[in-house]
Amino acid sequence: MKNVAIFGAGRIGAIHATNVAALPGVKLVAVSDPVAAAADALATKLGAQVRSVEEILADRSIEVVLIGSPTSTHSDLILRSAAAGKQIFCEKPVDLSVPRAEECQRAVEAAGVACMIGFQRRFDPTFNAAKERLDRGEIGVAEMLVITSRDPGAPPAEYIKQSGGIFRDMLIHDFDVFRWIMGDEAATLHATGSVLTDPAVGQAGDLDSTIVNIRTSKGLLCQINTTRRAAYGYDQRFEVLGSQGLLACGNHKPTEVVAWGPNGISQDKPEAFFLQRYRDAYRLELEHFFARLQDGGKFRTTIADGVAAQKLSDAAARSAETGEIIRF
Repeated sequence: MKNVAIFGAGRIGAIHATNVAALPGVKLVAVSDPVAAAADALATKLGAQVRSVEEILADRSIEVVLIGSPTSTHSDLILRSAAAGKQIFCEKPVDLSVPRAEECQRAVEAAGVACMIGFQRRFDPTFNAAKERLDRGEIGVAEMLVITSRDPGAPPAEYIKQSGGIFRDMLIHDFDVFRWIMGDEAATLHATGSVLTDPAVGQAGDLDSTIVNIRTSKGLLCQINTTRRAAYGYDQRFEVLGSQGLLACGNHKPTEVVAWGPNGISQDKPEAFFLQRYRDAYRLELEHFFARLQDGGKFRTTIADGVAAQKLSDAAARSAETGEIIRF
């Protein structure tokens, strides 16, 4: 039985804590959050104790920590957890600063502990099935990837101000999907963006609509289109074109019922947002994490993947600001 603690009792922390509490061979023993009411509520619900960061790190019986706290705390908690010899699962990003993220990677490697980064889209059953079929050669050699990633609405301006911007906060997932699906690294990248959906986003110093074009070292192509507002729901799709065909991943909907009538054909809109769209992925990524801790196998997402995606995010932000093509 592995004893586990979680840092963060907010929205994503509660998701991870609930999922880990349901896993066999794993026991959630501690919850830490500076908001006492949130920590108390989550700990009471899941039969855990509220403990401080210092208490958790000093407790040798706690082998694993999950980091689901705000982005600004991730790197500090990774460094401290690695120094304490804990196995680590951390939500993206490692840090908004690439040098700081690289420092975390070095610390994790020096400590010899696991550190899996929560890029949950790699565990989405639909996306993962496409990756497996691509790897089996079903459409020949992958040549072009088109990713559509659209939120139903922008977050509050206060969140945007501390998020690092759309490229680091939102597109980091898409950059990870690009690396995962294409199995290659970017050689050149060009990004552009606008404020089209909400003036408050621009006033907060960010963009809300972006296009990124990438050419890989093998000459493969990727285009990512992103917006903070899709009136019809959470739009998460990609298609990969290969030498012998195409694999397309569509949206998930609350139900798959299609109604046919005299006035037209209708069906449900896409799922409302990421917690609904990726509910299975969040569960499956933790199942994978603990299975690999048990058998010593390779993690599907590592801290190196977190650093690589952050570098692409930084490059895209720089390209959108200056108009230059970034070369790697």
